[in-house]
Amino acid sequence: MSTKVVTGKVRFSYANVWEPQSVNGSEPKYSVSLIIPKSDKKTLEKIKAAIEAAKQEGLSKLGGRIPANLKTPLRDGDTDRPDDEAYANSYFVNANSYVKPGIVDKNVEPILDQTEFYSGCYGRASIVFYAYNVNGNKGIACGLQNLQKLEDGEPLGGRARPEDDFGAIEDDDILG
Repeated sequence: MSTKVVTGKVRFSYANVWEPQSVNGSEPKYSVSLIIPKSDKKTLEKIKAAIEAAKQEGLSKLGGRIPANLKTPLRDGDTDRPDDEAYANSYFVNANSYVKPGIVDKNVEPILDQTEFYSGCYGRASIVFYAYNVNGNKGIACGLQNLQKLEDGEPLGGRARPEDDFGAIEDDDILG
């Protein structure tokens, strides 16, 4: 069984994919939250199978047995983020990496313009699951590999895009 998954179409949220970010003084990482519709059974089954494979591969890190309270990365948006409408009727996985992910468009051409990939756009992700045991905390984590943008979406995080705020104008319009 493989611990690597290429998702179906997901929505990207909390996309820190251009510059690594530090959380509470930790080593800076690239990260993104993948919002997966509950209707995407195929992607959810692949993720569940990869988590199971990571459990088996990581038995030595987990102390030779899988603890009953093992932390896993697949979360229910309706339960864990009930006040965030972007996560409604969805599951989500937070993926991160110390290595910058590859970011491409639907033609697999690199995206270099940082405004083209943002929280709220849609695409696919290449992720890998692995076991961890840090300071007595045991679980399965999700590593971020690569991202593919498929289409634009409403930006998340309350920030509007400039093209949504402003229309083209004639010089005379500014003065009025």
